[in-house]
Amino acid sequence: MRPDAAPTGLSSQAIAVAFEQSCLDELAAPKPGNVHLFADGHRMTADDFVRSAAAAAGPLTARGAKVGARILGAVEASIDASGANTNLGIVLLCAPLAAAAEAGGELRQLDREDADLAFRAIVRASPAGLGRAEHHDVFARATVGLRQAMEEAAGRDRIAQQYASGFADVFERGETLFAARLAATRDRRLAALGVYLAFLAGFPDSHIVRKYGATVAARICTAASPVEAKVRHATCLDDILPDILAWDAKLKDEGINPGTSADLTVATLFVHRLRSVLPPDANSG
Repeated sequence: MRPDAAPTGLSSQAIAVAFEQSCLDELAAPKPGNVHLFADGHRMTADDFVRSAAAAAGPLTARGAKVGARILGAVEASIDASGANTNLGIVLLCAPLAAAAEAGGELRQLDREDADLAFRAIVRASPAGLGRAEHHDVFARATVGLRQAMEEAAGRDRIAQQYASGFADVFERGETLFAARLAATRDRRLAALGVYLAFLAGFPDSHIVRKYGATVAARICTAASPVEAKVRHATCLDDILPDILAWDAKLKDEGINPGTSADLTVATLFVHRLRSVLPPDANSG
């Protein structure tokens, strides 16, 4: 199942359940620097994300809706439910995945209306570090389709890069790793944590880059590598939890939130859950 060549046949309800459960699975993992069930942070609580996931699920999976409409509807519903921008990145990643699970080829058909609606959602959410762009500025009317606009931003934003790469990080890195970790541990929290840290150690987090710059993002990326290795070799979350929570507290004291790594983790878990409910023939696509 790829977002640009996906099988058809999943109901909106099945996709919505997969989305909401993926958000809850991600919250259950003690992701250093990010909000989770073990610790709140950045003036947000885990309950804010629970409410946002429930509110976003309906608009995100509205049958037949354009990807841009799914994005805007989900972001607006999430902000209404939580009073904050809790899941813009999650929605930008999961909306085309949800559309693709419903009907194949959706990502190829992203047009200027999709871009306009997505731009409105981004401005409405007003993420940290949002600035002006020389081309395809979200504060202006779109002049190209959503995929083309994302391709323009791909060099500076890892979420935009997924639109340009066919969601390579999610399918080729994240979901493959999550399936392997889950087979080895059977603990979804530990497996999800491993995916998050693999993203964080694999490349500078876009959210950190926007807020604090490339040098800080590179430092966190380097610091994540030994933590990722420790988690990779762990068989029980409780054995490593004190060390994980200690780094979590340190990052939050610095105001550092690896939000893009968390967003990619949700998308990975979403893809994995969608695979589990797709017919066997569809999974081969």
